[in-house]
Amino acid sequence: MSHVAVVLAAGHATRFGSDKLSATLHGEPLLFHAIRAARAAPVERVIVVARPGLDTGTWTGEPTVEILRINSDAMSDSLKAGIAAAADADGAFIFLGDMPCVPHAEAARLAAVIGPAYAAMPRHDGRPGHPVLLSSAAFPDIADLSGDQGAGRLLRTRDDVVFDDCTDPAIHFDVDRPEDLGWLASRDRADKN
Repeated sequence: MSHVAVVLAAGHATRFGSDKLSATLHGEPLLFHAIRAARAAPVERVIVVARPGLDTGTWTGEPTVEILRINSDAMSDSLKAGIAAAADADGAFIFLGDMPCVPHAEAARLAAVIGPAYAAMPRHDGRPGHPVLLSSAAFPDIADLSGDQGAGRLLRTRDDVVFDDCTDPAIHFDVDRPEDLGWLASRDRADKN
């Protein structure tokens, strides 16, 4: 099975009040943490769907990191562009650029449980999270999405989605406000002590 990781990073983060994906966490832009999580997945390549002007960094080694620039805030446009670029893969992991704490081992667990299912998702305390692994069977349905709609609604209507029950609540945590970064930094300091 060949898998690709797609990192969605084309939004403008209006709730954050400034350039969220460039905000610093542990000395580097928030987006870099999401790219690193995507590179830790069992993938052949990583596609970062980014808005023009966003610093996506320079990544060497394997898997390769490709930057796909789009000029749209709509979640569906980012997702469709990433899936179109991954069309030759058997599946695509979807990572969000504002989720810096996704456990790196989760993607491998999703790859192990997906089998013939439409998609695989991590779940903590009964709630699904990220990353999501879409099989290629989902790709045509993603192409039909519109507006600020991700794959969530589509996945909730399917009975052929499998779940990996995990113990890490970080599969739910996305950065929405500047104070979220401060909370993350203090949490990480506490974890090191």
